[in-house]
Amino acid sequence: MKKLATTLSLMVFMMTALFAQEKVQSIEKTGGAEMDFESEVIDYGTIPQNADGVRTFKFTNTGNEPLIISNAKGSCGCTVPTWPKKPINPGESGEIKVKYATNRLGPINKSITITSNAIDKTKVLRIKGNVIEKETTPVKKEEGMAPRAN
Repeated sequence: MKKLATTLSLMVFMMTALFAQEKVQSIEKTGGAEMDFESEVIDYGTIPQNADGVRTFKFTNTGNEPLIISNAKGSCGCTVPTWPKKPINPGESGEIKVKYATNRLGPINKSITITSNAIDKTKVLRIKGNVIEKETTPVKKEEGMAPRAN
C-alpha cells in the first residue's frame, strides 16, 4: 500500500511539474515583437564572378509590439547586411539586404546574425551558392588565314 501511495504521489508531482513548465513557456511567448521571414536561406545558385551580389530577406513583424533591429552582422567581411533603422510596427513588413562580394570564386556558405528586441533576440539567416569564373568570349579567327612559318 505504501508503494502505491508513493508511486501515485510521485506521478502527481511529475504531472504538476510538467504542466507548470508548459505554462511558463507560453507566458514567455505571449508578448513582444516577432520576425517571420519568407525564407531564412537564400540560394544564389551558380553565378558568374563579379555578378550582382545583392539579395533581400523579406520579413513581417507578426508580434504585438514594434520590432527594432539593433544590429545585423555578416559572418565575414565579404557579406554586408543593411537593415531598417526605424521600428517595424506589428503587421508591417521590412527587408534586410545582403551584399556578397562576388569577386571571390568558389562556394558561398555564409551567415547573417540579426539582433533585435523580438521574442527570439537573435536570428541567423544564411546565404549559399557558388561563384564561377566569368566566361570570356573566344576571339574569332578570320577565315582564309593560314598559319605562317617563320
